[in-house]
Amino acid sequence: MSESRLTFALRTGAIHLPAAGRIAVFRPRAGLDLSAIPRDRIEIVQGNRPDHDAWVRLGYRVGVSPSGEFSGAIVELPRSRAEARALIAQATIHGGQVIVDGQKTDGIDSLLRELRARADVSEPCAKAHGKAFQFQAAPETFADWALPDTLTLESGWTTAPGMFSADGPDPASVALARTLPPKMPGRVADLGAGWGYLAFHVLERRGVTECALVEAEHAALEAARQNIRDDRARFYWADAIDWTDSEPFDNVVMNPPFHNGRAADPSLGAAFIAQAARILGPHGTLWMVANRHLPYEAPLGQAFAEVHELAGTPGFKIYTANRPRRQRTVTRRR
Repeated sequence: MSESRLTFALRTGAIHLPAAGRIAVFRPRAGLDLSAIPRDRIEIVQGNRPDHDAWVRLGYRVGVSPSGEFSGAIVELPRSRAEARALIAQATIHGGQVIVDGQKTDGIDSLLRELRARADVSEPCAKAHGKAFQFQAAPETFADWALPDTLTLESGWTTAPGMFSADGPDPASVALARTLPPKMPGRVADLGAGWGYLAFHVLERRGVTECALVEAEHAALEAARQNIRDDRARFYWADAIDWTDSEPFDNVVMNPPFHNGRAADPSLGAAFIAQAARILGPHGTLWMVANRHLPYEAPLGQAFAEVHELAGTPGFKIYTANRPRRQRTVTRRR
């Protein structure tokens, strides 16, 4: 593990933490170097299941929300500006000194300007295309940045601040929902279910006996629970790429992610396709939507014997795929 910008800044004294007390670290990705801070002082706050589990495996205390008071806090800057502001407001309430660490591509420079207008901010430590700095402020300083765990839109949907399509249904998911057949008999899995838009429409189809919503972001899944009040819905906070169930599914629906941070990464969608083939029964069907520029034809052909492109939209292509090539016995993860 190479020395992170955060560790470099702490080691050189560019930023510092209190000598004692608990330190909350908000939204750190798996693999971040935290070696400059004693492990027994750290509490990781992470709602992304793969990152959450990676920190648990390393022996850290991990929760989806902060618990109690802290002498200091570190905010690892997420992509979403709204989420970044909300995390800073939360960190200020729960901790004393607040350190912010982030990449230029995630907006660290503009956030630094905003913070300087509200608080006394240290000189930033610049390294590896990003910056780390610290400040201390009264909680009311950032009260207007605070956000609830979920948001109810004028349309009636409940979403999660900072998560994918927080402002309303994603156009790709809307296109796929309109394409789903009137009947979908049996068990359905929604991989990467988000706040439940696709699953809601799946449950309107005739013959659905169960719909498994599999979502890695805890806040998004909590929003899905509010959008879907149906006894046939099952909610799983899990990484869709390796989640399994005890019985095969008759249908899988998905609008798979294709970004790792800000970088486009079609391999994520390819992994979702392979996973759909693994959890479908021999006669099961995949229903999938994707941006037109994404090269999913080869992964679909590798995972399924039959692939058909349906009428989509100028921006999105919609596929059905049948006869999964890879079958295996699966067991439920809890």
